[in-house]
Amino acid sequence: MLNYFLAIAREENFTRAAEQLHITQPTLSRQIADLEQELGVKLFIRSNHNIVLTEDGMILKRRAQEILSLAEKTKRDFRNKDENLEGVISIGSGEFLSTEFLTDCISEFRKKHPLIHFEIYSGNAGNIRDYIERGLLDLGLMSEPIDIRKYEFIAMPVQEQWGALVREDSHLADRKFIHPQDLVDIPIISSTNEFTESTVGKWFGEYASQLNVIAKGNLLYNEAMLAKSNIGAVICIRLNCTYEGLRFIPFSPALTTDTALAWKKEQFFSAAAASFIDFSKKYLKGISDNEL
Repeated sequence: MLNYFLAIAREENFTRAAEQLHITQPTLSRQIADLEQELGVKLFIRSNHNIVLTEDGMILKRRAQEILSLAEKTKRDFRNKDENLEGVISIGSGEFLSTEFLTDCISEFRKKHPLIHFEIYSGNAGNIRDYIERGLLDLGLMSEPIDIRKYEFIAMPVQEQWGALVREDSHLADRKFIHPQDLVDIPIISSTNEFTESTVGKWFGEYASQLNVIAKGNLLYNEAMLAKSNIGAVICIRLNCTYEGLRFIPFSPALTTDTALAWKKEQFFSAAAASFIDFSKKYLKGISDNEL
C-alpha cells in the first residue's frame, strides 16, 4: 500500500498513478481511503486537476521512502547469503583525509569479493549516526569521540589537521600558521553547527565569542566557493585537494582530530557487511601497526 501512496505523491494525480501501477483508479482510491482510515489522518487535498500532500501526507512520504528502502536492503541481504559472497554494503562518510584509507580498504576487499557492491552516502556525523540508527547504513566514517555504549569502531590511522582556507590575496595567505586572534576581524565560514561548544570553538578559547560566523555548510566544496567569492575564510580540515585561488593555512597551536569507522552494536548484518567489518579490522590495524 505504501507503493500506491508514493506513486500518487509522485504523479500528483490518481489517474496517472493508477496507470503506472497497472490497476484501476477506483481500486487505487479505495486503497488510499483504507490507508487514511487506518492512520486516522487525511493524506491528500484533492482538486479537479491535481492533488497535493497534506502535512501528515508529507510526513508519511518521508517515512514510506525510508521503510521501502530498508525493506529492499533487507531483501538483498537475505538473497545473498551464499558461498559466493554478494550483496550491497552501505557506508556513510564525511570529508576526511582518512576517507582515502576507507576507499583503499574497499578496493582491497573487492579484489577478494568482486560481486560486492557499495553505496556511499556523504554527510556529517549527525546525519550518518541517524541513518545507522534507522538501519539505512551499515557503517559510518565519522569524527571521534564515538559513543562506545552504542557503537563498535575501528580508529583510522591518520589524524585530521585543522586550519583555515583563505584567498590568495588575503593578508593571511603568506602566513605559515594561523593563530586564534588572527581570525577575529574576518568573516568566518564554518562546517560546525554548535561552533562555540565544538573542539574548534574550544581551540579559539577567549576569542571564540569574538568571531563573526556568517555562514555554515556541510560540504567543503560549497564552503570553498563562498571563500573564493570573498565572503570569508573557511575553518576546515586539510583534504587531499586544492581549490584555485585559495590556500590552506594550518592552526597554531596545532589542532587535530581523530576519525573512526563505526557500526551499531548488536546489529544484524548481512554476510557481505559482516565480512567487510572483519576485513576492515585486519586491514586498518595492519596499516596502524606498520606505521608504529
